[in-house]
Amino acid sequence: MPCYEHVFIARQDISPAQVEGLTETLAKIVTDNGGKIEKSEYWGLRNLQYKINKNRKGHYSLFNIEGPAVAVQELERQEKINDDVLRALTIRVDELDPEPSPVLSRRDRSDRGDRDKRR
Repeated sequence: MPCYEHVFIARQDISPAQVEGLTETLAKIVTDNGGKIEKSEYWGLRNLQYKINKNRKGHYSLFNIEGPAVAVQELERQEKINDDVLRALTIRVDELDPEPSPVLSRRDRSDRGDRDKRR
């Protein structure tokens, strides 16, 4: 079965509990269409690079999906209809990485170099 990484951004004015509900709803769409969510991550409320529909921030979430293309197409269709989803991106990958994504992994303070010395 093909593997996909899917990231979506939800509006800033909904609560994390609502984002969790939205995530469950979107995951159900994938499973109902024969796919499987291997990993789901919530990256939190983060700044956007530019405004999207008057939003400066967004709730970021990641899905690792294993399933047919039909499941991903239906997921993307439902996200276009949903007003709470600002943007979504799906990328087909050769294999899914079971490790936490780099966004969630914490960097060591020593990696920051001279930035810590400015304080």
